[in-house]
Amino acid sequence: MRAFGLGIILVFLAIFPAAAASPAESAPCKVVAFESSRFVICRYRRGADELQLAWRGSGGPLGGFDGLAAWLGPEAARVRFAMNGGMFDHQQAPVGLLVLSGELLHQADTAKGQGNFYLLPNGVFWAEANGSVHVDETGRFVARGLSPMWATQSGPLLVSAGVLHPAIAENGSSLAVRNGVGVRDPDEAFFVISSEPVSFGRFARLFRDHLRCPDALYLDGIVSALWAPNLARRDPATGLGPLIVVNSRRP
Repeated sequence: MRAFGLGIILVFLAIFPAAAASPAESAPCKVVAFESSRFVICRYRRGADELQLAWRGSGGPLGGFDGLAAWLGPEAARVRFAMNGGMFDHQQAPVGLLVLSGELLHQADTAKGQGNFYLLPNGVFWAEANGSVHVDETGRFVARGLSPMWATQSGPLLVSAGVLHPAIAENGSSLAVRNGVGVRDPDEAFFVISSEPVSFGRFARLFRDHLRCPDALYLDGIVSALWAPNLARRDPATGLGPLIVVNSRRP
């Protein structure tokens, strides 16, 4: 089975206490400049935010943000941001690890192959039931026998323990609109999409040097897409695989 650089939609809903931050600081997504390129960065904080992955509705794969909104119904009003990430095939079925609400829907893929997903080491972004978030190398994740609440596998692993992936050039000729996730600590993660084509090296350095994330995972670079209501943005990507749904925390 060939893995495509497409993505599982990730929806991350964040509420930041109004008393502790200005409206600009509490916005879940913002545009930043790094090394002469522009990126949209969306922040997840455990305790203030909720994280959930999803994939199918009663009619099959959700496929994109419009399908996600329809699946959510009235709950779509609570979406803070959504981003694709992970690998799937022609049928929009997961290729790598997928865990939804504690249920294992697809085993981790530890095989060798071609494409970004198989540029080893690849990794797993996963969350515990209490909202703690992590990025681990796939082999390490499997060996630990973990039981996450949510998990998706992608690759390559951009940053691991503060070290860039050994195959990533400083600023190579391969340019694409890319998205990924970096974990600063178990309480905080950043989901990033570039606003223009960028190299793997620049994208990886954004996580390590600007966001100070010791671990970061590449999510996509072909159909990278974002739904960010606070930016009035809902990318029209379709044909995506598994999805995630999260609403802002109720009082």
